[in-house]
Parts: sequence; structure tokens; C-alpha cells
Amino acid sequence: MKIVCISDTHNRHAELQLPPGDVLVHAGDYSMQGHVAETEAFLSWFAAQQHRHKVFIAGNHDFIFEKRRKKARAMVPDGVIYLEDEGVTLDGIRFWGSPVTPTFFDWAFNHGPATIGSYWDAIPDDTDVLITHGPAQGVLDRVLPHGQAVGCPKLRAALDTRLRPKLHVFGHIHEGYGQEVDGELTSVNAAFLDHRYQPLNAPVVVTV
Repeated sequence: MKIVCISDTHNRHAELQLPPGDVLVHAGDYSMQGHVAETEAFLSWFAAQQHRHKVFIAGNHDFIFEKRRKKARAMVPDGVIYLEDEGVTLDGIRFWGSPVTPTFFDWAFNHGPATIGSYWDAIPDDTDVLITHGPAQGVLDRVLPHGQAVGCPKLRAALDTRLRPKLHVFGHIHEGYGQEVDGELTSVNAAFLDHRYQPLNAPVVVTV
């Protein structure tokens, strides 16, 4: 299965040049504020892509999926899969998606150390492709100007001790764009915009 990974498009999705693949994954922050018009524009574009399966999660900018859940889910068109701490199996490959990130100011889907671990505990052991908006600590998560690692330590612990996905797709930290391979796990920070919110990064394609 060829998976095309994108994230953090922030309303500039139309500027992407998407390669072909079996599954198109968007790891959140399709918008700037999660307004209805932004969401409608993104979902219309996303649904029109030629990939056989299209899967996305929300990010910390995509407020509508946190504050107006029923309306947001009703907007998701046929042929598009939205995951919010839930999974789906596609062609025998098990996907799980979560929008949750560690608390940072007052953005959507933020959780502190006391509660965030419960979201990672809910991820099934047999997940093949994990989609989270943010990275695990120490994996493509360093921010400018000082290179501080800001990924989630509890997500890192879950990946180190229990979970064994083949692919982990995320974004959130624009400066961390790229991919790393550690044993059987490929980690992809698929942020389209760089830290200056310029559309400089290409989609990342991974075969699972």
C-alpha cells in the first residue's frame, strides 16, 4: 500500500502537487481557525483527489471539530474518512487517528500531562499506521531558534513500550518536516508549510 502523507496545509492545499498513491493521509491543521468556510473548501478539495482512500484528522487549528463536532462530522463527504481517536481498516491495514497534542496556549484538542496519556492508551496494539497531529518527543519535533524537542513524552513512551506501528504520520511542528526510520518504524513529519508558513515541503510517500 502506497500512502501519501500531508499535514499543516493551513488553507493552501490547492498549491500541493500530490503524487499518486493508494491512501491520502492528512495529519491535521487543514485550516487556520477551523471556520465553516475553511472546512468546506478543504473537504471539497480533499474529496476530489484521485487516491482510492482519503483519511484525515483534525489539528490544533481546526476548532470546528472540537467545538461543533456534530456539524463538522456532518460536513465530511462520502469517500472521505475522518478519525478522532478511532480507527479504520483499509485493505487489511489498520489505521488509527488522533488530533490530540500537548497543551500549548489555548488551541483545539490540547491536553496536559494528567489526561493526555489516556488518548495514547486507547490506541490498539495492532495499529499499523498511526496518525497523530503532533510528534512523539525526540522525533522530528525540534523548534527554532534553540532546537527544543517539544513532542509528547507520553506518546514516545507508548511507542517505545507497547505500540509497534509500521508508519507514524504527523505534522504540527513545521520545522520538523522530514522522515526517520528506526527499525521497522517509519516516522513522517509531513508539514507542508515551513515555520514561516511558506508552502515549501513536498508530500512524503511511504509504502506499507
